[in-house]
Amino acid sequence: MTTTENAKAEAVAKAAGVKTYEFTTTSAAETIAAGHKIAALLTPPKFLILRGDLGAGKTTLVKGIAEALNAADPDEVTSPTFTLIHEYEGEYKGAHGGGKTPVDLYHLDLYRIEGERQLDTLGLDDLATPDSIVLVEWGEKFPSVIRRSDGEIVMSSTGGDARKIVLTLK
Repeated sequence: MTTTENAKAEAVAKAAGVKTYEFTTTSAAETIAAGHKIAALLTPPKFLILRGDLGAGKTTLVKGIAEALNAADPDEVTSPTFTLIHEYEGEYKGAHGGGKTPVDLYHLDLYRIEGERQLDTLGLDDLATPDSIVLVEWGEKFPSVIRRSDGEIVMSSTGGDARKIVLTLK
């Protein structure tokens, strides 16, 4: 895109109420720290697609989000590639600066799911509650997940351990 095209795209996104946040990290520790910053931007309910190639650092980012929400220590967060869904119970700062409010953090991996019918067996409607944050890896494979999403987190490698992370909220 040219500079003019980028400016037009940003103007359209702003008019539509879309917010974009960008982070750059150079290590796993910095990716976890970026997860802390992203967690502070996520108030339930949120249903986000987590995009990135294999090895892009998606689970490392979720480690930071889970830790920031007091839902799990980073070493307790693993990829849900074979279990499909991991659930963590945590808390976030309430909207009015009051105490902590309970939150359920769900981390899904749809890489091995082959179709909408198989996807339906996961019960996504049951996960997307008013007090949940749902992060779905490989959700872009399914139109129903894209329609349901409140935005996405896109991760890309920029060489070595460096990552570019873009959070887009609708």
